[in-house]
Amino acid sequence: MNNVIYMDNNATTRVADEVLEAMLPYFTQRYGNPSSMHSFGGSVARDIARAREQVAALLGCHPEEVLFTSCGTESDNTAIKGVLSMMPEKRKIVTTRVEHPAVLATCRDLERHGYSVSEIGVDRQGCLDIDELGFRIDDNTALVSVMWANNETGTVFPIEQIAELVKVRGVVFHTDAVQAVGKIPLNLKDSPIDLLSLSGHKLHAPKGIGVLFVRRGTRIGTFMHGGHQESGRRGGTENVPGIIAMGKACELAMRYMEEENIRVKALRDRLEQGILNTCPDCFVNGDMDNRLPNTSNISFEYIEGESILMMLDKFGICASSGSACTSGSLEPSHVLRAMGVPFTAAHGSIRFSLSRYTTRQEVDFVIEKIGPIVNRLRDLSPFVAKAEK
Repeated sequence: MNNVIYMDNNATTRVADEVLEAMLPYFTQRYGNPSSMHSFGGSVARDIARAREQVAALLGCHPEEVLFTSCGTESDNTAIKGVLSMMPEKRKIVTTRVEHPAVLATCRDLERHGYSVSEIGVDRQGCLDIDELGFRIDDNTALVSVMWANNETGTVFPIEQIAELVKVRGVVFHTDAVQAVGKIPLNLKDSPIDLLSLSGHKLHAPKGIGVLFVRRGTRIGTFMHGGHQESGRRGGTENVPGIIAMGKACELAMRYMEEENIRVKALRDRLEQGILNTCPDCFVNGDMDNRLPNTSNISFEYIEGESILMMLDKFGICASSGSACTSGSLEPSHVLRAMGVPFTAAHGSIRFSLSRYTTRQEVDFVIEKIGPIVNRLRDLSPFVAKAEK
């Protein structure tokens, strides 16, 4: 497809040209094993150390606090299960109803193995009840896990405030920051956050590389046993091209973060307002004052989101009806259901997520095409007929 208009960047991003260029030599020229004793492999180990420093610079942490994984899901699993393995006497986890499946599915599986899981609700804007969160933490709580920014609505939670509340109670705090890293400035050195997950393919690195930030002094069990890699915390030969790519992507994220928060946000707002002006009976989901600069989740009442996506796809427009990890489900988004979005609107919700590669021309093309699509689908919808009676 030569004319793709890609607005599904919360699902995955294109690999930046600079990132691809940085990683290519590690497939053909610099292919040594970094654990080898010879200098050919040793030089690769030094390159991994440099990539670790690049990631640490973006996160505002120490390089030794950066643990490379295969993806955000592994990072989440390592954080949650790793903490619990070190506290067998504590059997409770506190999280939220709007977490990514990587956290929710992990917690619910642990619940089947005897753990207690408290899921905190959100209001109509997707904002957490922080008082309820504090109330749910007790002496049996081992871990609190709250995402930094919601992948479907873009709503940003006050993570520093939440982490401080958790730490005062003497409980370990983890945040899934997969959508936030690269879009929101971070400084983990001065933060009460213990563990933080991120994924390379959300910030223009390839799929198959992730990071778990582990604050010095935070005790987690080994999730993958094997060799001495990652200071003995994750065995297995390093994904060198992926690690190099992650480092370069983090370096670029620092360079382009201001653009993300100015130009990309302006394009997001232009797209959003154009759709609202063009299509009646639609509204934006999420906290309008605290959102990721690239994300807009819009509900179109009385029609199916999947039908909108299929018709957009005919014009080469890529968007989403929610998390890519749940795209095979016919159920409405668990995030929108937790927010109390009406059934007639939750089924017709579309997420547009932009990137620094998005252009104004692409935004205007989407605005031009979506109005007729929505009107045509509403003409065919039995829900519209019932609403008009």
